[in-house]
Amino acid sequence: MSLPLEQDSPAATPRRGEARAATWSPRAELNSERLRAPFSLRCGALLIDYILMVGVLAFATMLARVFGDTRRGSAVVLTAGYVAVGVVALLNFVVVAGLSGRTLGKWVAGLRVVRKDGARMSFARSLLRHVVGYALTALTLGLGFLLAALSPRGRALHDLLAGTVVVRSRAPRRDASLARPA
Repeated sequence: MSLPLEQDSPAATPRRGEARAATWSPRAELNSERLRAPFSLRCGALLIDYILMVGVLAFATMLARVFGDTRRGSAVVLTAGYVAVGVVALLNFVVVAGLSGRTLGKWVAGLRVVRKDGARMSFARSLLRHVVGYALTALTLGLGFLLAALSPRGRALHDLLAGTVVVRSRAPRRDASLARPA
């Protein structure tokens, strides 16, 4: 299940039998700009994703300590923990993100990754974004993430590489104190 992006009018939704165009349109660019995810939410979502992976590794380390009396047993459990972290990372960052446009952290934070034109992200883009893009960001000592805070469109190095943008899944709420009385 996924939440649809906010749409301005019924004209933006395709009619029965019509496919949504995957080409760039000014409206899609405007919608993705209006729903652009703030840097702080993106950091929070990434933190949740990494807490998940560190939790799996911590659990494996605790199991290895339990089996610590035999060297071979603790080494096997710790190796299985490393493999489990890799599997969880692959599932979360590539498979789930390719299917829904979200990782677990982005789901909790109310964010979604879409192509620059507003269309759904594919598995290939998800793989490129999270494996190659995050690796390049790690090689630049995190400067790739900092691009999202400094660029006017809020796109990080992995977003530029994969042609994606992170948007809010739902429109931000208007502050009730700013609303005019009727």
